[in-house]
Amino acid sequence: MKPYYSALLLICLMHSCANHGQLKLIEKLPQKLKENSGIVSFSASSAWFIEDNGNSDNIYKTDFNGNIIQQFDVKNAKNNDWEDLTKDKKGNLYIGDFGNNANQRKNLVIYKAPNPEKEKGEKISIEKIKFKYPEQQNFPPRRGKLLYDAEAFFHYNGYLYIFTKNRANPFTGETSVYRVPDKKGTYEAELMGTIRICSDWNTCQITSADISPDGKTIVLLSYGKLWTITNFSNDDFAQGNLAEIDLGVRTQLESVCFTNNKLLLLSDEERDDTGGNLYSYTLN
Repeated sequence: MKPYYSALLLICLMHSCANHGQLKLIEKLPQKLKENSGIVSFSASSAWFIEDNGNSDNIYKTDFNGNIIQQFDVKNAKNNDWEDLTKDKKGNLYIGDFGNNANQRKNLVIYKAPNPEKEKGEKISIEKIKFKYPEQQNFPPRRGKLLYDAEAFFHYNGYLYIFTKNRANPFTGETSVYRVPDKKGTYEAELMGTIRICSDWNTCQITSADISPDGKTIVLLSYGKLWTITNFSNDDFAQGNLAEIDLGVRTQLESVCFTNNKLLLLSDEERDDTGGNLYSYTLN
C-alpha cells in the first residue's frame, strides 16, 4: 500500500470515517443512551432523551459533546416501553409509553411532565394520559392485524397524535393515525385515518415523528428514510402531500425532532458497532 493511502486509512480509522449518508454527525451519544428511543430539544445546544423497554425510568439531558449534563427520575412512572418524546408550546414534556411489539398491552399511557428545563432536584412529577385503541378486540390479534404497536407521536392543537408501527404479516405498508387529548384522563384513542407509506418491511415502519413549530410540516422517521407531510388541512394529515427522503443509511434510527422549521435532530440505537449517535438534517 502506498504511503499516501496508508496515511488516509489511518486518518479514517482515527476519525471514524463512517457513512452517515445525508445526516451530519453531531456527537457520539453516551454509552448510557445506547438504547435511546426518543428525543426532544428545548435549546440549540442540548437535547433530552429516553430509553426504551428494560431501561431506567429516567429522562436525560445531553450537551452536544457527548455528556449527560442533567437527569430526572420520573416519579410514579414505569418504563414498560418508552418510545418517543414530544413537547407542547407551553413547554410541557410528554413521554410515550406505548411500545407494544406483541400487540398485547392493555396499559398504554402517555406521561405528561412539566418543562424539565425549569425543574430542580432529581425527580420530576407526571400526570397520566391512559388510552386504548377501540378497534383492537383481541390481545394479541392475528398476524394480519398486528397494527397496534407505536413508537411515534407529537403534540398539535391540544391533542397528541400517535402514528402506529405496522407489524402486520403480510405487511400492509400503512401507519394509522390516532389522537388523544393532552390532559390527564382515560380515553379511547380516536382513529383519524391511515397513511400509505411504502411496502418494504425493513424501511417503512414508523419509529418517530414530529411537527414543525409553525405547524406546517410533519416528519415521519424509519430505519433509514424520512417522510414529510405538507399542505394538510387542520389535522387531516392523511390528505396532505407525502414525500419520501432516503437518508442513505440503514441504522436503527429511533428518534427525530425539530429545532426550528427546517432543522432536525435525529438519533439511532447502537447495534453491531453502528449507531449510538446524534445527527442533524436540514429539510430543503
